Amino acid sequence: MSGQSSAPVVSDAITPLQQMVASCSGAILTSLFVTPLDVVKIRLQAQRNPFPKGKCFVYCNGLMDHICVCENGNSKAWYKAPGHFNSTLDAFVKIVRREGMKALWSGLPPTLVMAVPATVIYFTCYDQLCAALRVRMGAWAEEAPLLAGAIARVGSATVISPLELIRTKMQSRKQSYRELTGCIRSAVEAEGWLSLWRGLGPTLLRDVPFSAMYWYNYEKGKSWLYEHYNTRQPTFTITFVAGAVSGSIASILTLPFDVVKTRRQVELGELQAKNLSCQVSSSTFSVMSRIVAQDGFAGLFAGFLPRLIKVAPACAIMISTYEFGKAFFRKHNQDRILRPLQTSNT
Repeated sequence: MSGQSSAPVVSDAITPLQQMVASCSGAILTSLFVTPLDVVKIRLQAQRNPFPKGKCFVYCNGLMDHICVCENGNSKAWYKAPGHFNSTLDAFVKIVRREGMKALWSGLPPTLVMAVPATVIYFTCYDQLCAALRVRMGAWAEEAPLLAGAIARVGSATVISPLELIRTKMQSRKQSYRELTGCIRSAVEAEGWLSLWRGLGPTLLRDVPFSAMYWYNYEKGKSWLYEHYNTRQPTFTITFVAGAVSGSIASILTLPFDVVKTRRQVELGELQAKNLSCQVSSSTFSVMSRIVAQDGFAGLFAGFLPRLIKVAPACAIMISTYEFGKAFFRKHNQDRILRPLQTSNT
């Protein structure tokens, strides 16, 4: 009998639940690293141009952008805290010294309620779709990350978009859940169910091309680094570098869509905060035309360096943590399969 035995075949697959845990860990770690940069940026913005009631600003926790509405009569809000800052570094030092370390993560918990589920859906769907598409696409299997990244982003953005709109409404008017339900019902009756996905178009215009390019370049870069270092293991260095480079390329190429999306997001947020009809707001094309008319084509590439500084490390931290989590679960699964076999052989 022993002569007929062969080495056991051990699958390196991990379950969707394990993928979700790995992406959740990556999402939380990314937000903890990246949020302080945006908190300092917002405090500097508020110092130059104090935020009036109903004014909206974009808050990024490294995972997704959120619209924040300046609260009515709230002079103690974190973005209105007193302090004069001379530079970004000076702001970091003074905020920590006067308000404590936790002030660098001001406003983070409410945004994680949206950002973490969106990231979990996105990364888990990508892995599942990519694996399925590689099998079905045959000779075109190398292009699977391009398609899987785009589809996964459409899915996660479509699920989260109505929830983000509801969060903005709750924040702007401090409504109870019963009042909010009535507000949403009346909006749906007046403008239809699609009103819950208002603002989704500009988001998809930026995020779908970004995701398609990001995953395609990431997988290509990772393969190249595997060959360069003569390894088949996704080490921290390989995943971090591939994530940072692919994120940088995608962020540069989609920058005009990011400028338009941010402008449109703020417009919609302020209209919702003032309870005005969203029909006043311009279409994506109109916003782009207005930016070009006011600032020239260079206006579509405004904020190039800040976006790059924010996106590159966020992509690198997220993907390297995610890959580390997957490697951990892969080894855990292999050990669980091999342990009984080793015991029976002995």
